Amino acid sequence: QVQLVESGGGLVQAGGSLRLSCAASGSFFRIDAMGWYSQIPGKQRELVATTASGGSTTYSDSVKGRFTVSRDYVRNTVYLQMNSLKPEDTAVYYCNADVMSRTWRYQSYWGQGTQVTVSS
Repeated sequence: QVQLVESGGGLVQAGGSLRLSCAASGSFFRIDAMGWYSQIPGKQRELVATTASGGSTTYSDSVKGRFTVSRDYVRNTVYLQMNSLKPEDTAVYYCNADVMSRTWRYQSYWGQGTQVTVSS
């Protein structure tokens, strides 16, 4: 089993910054992609940014140039540096990890979510 624990959400004024962290723990063989998704009430969860095991990154168009996803492979942690925040960035942010278990099973895990609120 794998646990993803997020931290770093909160309330910030427009133009401000936040840094989200997500640490993976448990027993597994390796973690492939790790990343962040956002969700607002009544809407589907959407990709914000991900990083593959080889280091390549993908961003949604709405956050390009403002958010940066990075990863600590030793600590199995993914970060999301959020700069120039806008009120429309307000959402619950979920960490996601694609994990290969020690029995060669591939499964996607989610964190519990962390609220980000940007005031105008």
